[in-house]
Formats: sequence, C-alpha cells, structure tokens
Amino acid sequence: MPTSDSIELNCNMDFTGPDFGPLLNKLRIHAESPGAEEAWPEEPLRWLAENHVLGWVIPPEYGGTDISSEQLTAGYEQLTESCLLTAFVLTQRNGACQRIAGSDNFELKSELLPRLCRGELFATVGISHLTTSRQHLHKPMVRVQQTDAGYVLTGTAPWVTGADQADVIVTGGTLDDGRQVLVAVPTDVEGVEVAEPLRMLSLNGSHTGALNMNAVEVAADRLIAGPAEQVMKKGQGHGTGSFATSALAVGVTRGVLRRFRQEAEARPELGEIHKPLNRECTALLDNILAAARGESAEENPALAAGAIRERANSLVLRTSQAYLAATKGTGFVSGHPAERAVREAIFFLVWSCPQPVLTAALRDFACIIET
Repeated sequence: MPTSDSIELNCNMDFTGPDFGPLLNKLRIHAESPGAEEAWPEEPLRWLAENHVLGWVIPPEYGGTDISSEQLTAGYEQLTESCLLTAFVLTQRNGACQRIAGSDNFELKSELLPRLCRGELFATVGISHLTTSRQHLHKPMVRVQQTDAGYVLTGTAPWVTGADQADVIVTGGTLDDGRQVLVAVPTDVEGVEVAEPLRMLSLNGSHTGALNMNAVEVAADRLIAGPAEQVMKKGQGHGTGSFATSALAVGVTRGVLRRFRQEAEARPELGEIHKPLNRECTALLDNILAAARGESAEENPALAAGAIRERANSLVLRTSQAYLAATKGTGFVSGHPAERAVREAIFFLVWSCPQPVLTAALRDFACIIET
C-alpha cells in the first residue's frame, strides 16, 4: 500500500513533467515575497499552465491529463505546502472545469475545456449557495426562470473566488418547483455585476466576493446540469469532494511544520512538540490519500470524509498556534510567517465546512467530551 512518502509528484508521474520540483520552489519563494498574500496570483497561474498543472482535471481528449483522484489530492497537498493562495484559487478553477467536464453538454466542453487547459480562459465557481452557504434560508439566493431560449438568473452568489478575473463562472439557482440548474455564465453578458472583493482575515489575493445577477439571460447551450433536484450531486468529476479541502489543510500544516522544525533545531526542547505533530500529519495524509484512491470507510472509519475533515481542521489549527507560541512575541508581529499561518489555518473553519464538522469544532472549543 503506497504512503504519502511514495507519492513522488516530482519524478514518477507523467502528469507533472520533470519541472514540478522547481515549480514548488518558485511558488514558495513567491508566497513569501512582500505583498504576495494580497495580490491575485497571476504569475503563479501562468507557471501552473507552463507545467501542465491546469490539465490535471481536464480529460485527455480536450488536452488534459488522465490522473487519479489520489494523484490530484497529493498534488493539491504539495502545491499548498508551497502556496495556499495559489492552491486555493486552483481548486476553485478546477471545480469549474470538473463540473463542465462532467456535463453531457459536449458542445460546451469542446468550446471551453481546451482553452481552459491552455490557460487562455479563467473559470471559477459560485456554488456555495447551492451547498453549504445560506441553505437555512427559505428563499433561494438565486432564482431561475426557464424560457424558450434558456434560463434567466436573478440573485446573488455570495462567495466567488476570482470573479473579477474570470471569463466564465459556473453557478446556478433554483426554479419555482424546487429543481436547480447549473450553468456556465460568461462574465461579459448583460446583468452580471461583480462586487468589490471582500476584505478577509487571510487570502485577500483570492479576490473572493459576491456575484450579483440581475435578470441574466443564459442560453440553453450553456447548461451544465439540470433542471434537477440537488443539482450539485450530478456530474462531480474526480469525486475527491472534501478530501481536497482536507489535503489543503494538511499542506498548510506541512508548511508550518517545516518552519517549526527550524525553530526546533535552534531550541531542542521544541522537538517534543514538533515530532508528535509531524507524526499526526503524516498519518492523516496517508489516510487522505487512501480515501482518495477509494479505500472503504466502512472497513476503516478513519477514512470517512467527515472524520478526515475534523482531524485536518484540528491539526492545522493546533499546529499553527503551536508555531506561534514557539516564536513568542516575534511571531505575533504582522508579516511574520507564524501570524500568517494562524490566519490561514482559521480559513478552514469557514471554507466549505459541513455542519457536522463545524459542530465538532465548536464542541472541541467548548471542551465538550462525548459520553
């Protein structure tokens, strides 16, 4: 059974090419440069295109590479260890590509996927209102009217990464009968309004904000899925689901542990803190990769998506705070890697966080012990 140490993305997997190692180094250097945290990762995305990373989730017939869910998840983890911002933007772009690739709309796929693979277009997703965000509201965030020509969308997709950079946004809404549609909306059509990106605790360079749609007419040939109930369960592509999110949390953790190790080398007493965190991280990554390649959670409950996400969130929060404590007052100064690590770790409490995972975190914060 392969472990995390055997997932050699920089040498034995054709989808990365021979330059994946240098790419990771370039991303790490870029991420640590002044102002990189606040800026849209235009240059890193170009590097990803040059290294064929943009083809990871695109089928070979459209110019991409046929990689496994395990390889994709491992790739996300390693990219994140170098630069969370770039990896996060990539997941949102890949989410759009996977939805398009999983569609039965072959004309749309032929039009968009080759250009997305080459980096000529940027696509992103605005789907949180169809999954975890604001599902408690009775009134749909985006209302859809079906017409003879296609669909008319009115409402707001509240969380869209890179909307002001996108050529296409994969989003959707709800018809009066409760069915939903998923469509590819060009950002240059009438009625599309991209709001100013939100100022957030971290990842401001992701340009995440709201997409407002005022009676936006979307032709029927832009349909990705639906009309159907719970349209987000249709055509999910690689199917890594929340494992990708957990892999990013582990990537952040491994980046923090790399810096923590430097502290421990100068202060040996920190080794007793670093070593168990490092062992936990390695074990969790092995579980994530096992789950991504399809090993059964029924046989091994540790591979359940919810259990993995709970562990990943807990680990990234504890590791970043341990690193901050180890750096003392120096790490509390704005711009230090430790204070940035704490802010980036907190991101996983709000990004695509299912209610059971959030509840588990809240109970942990309150020291509520299961009986």
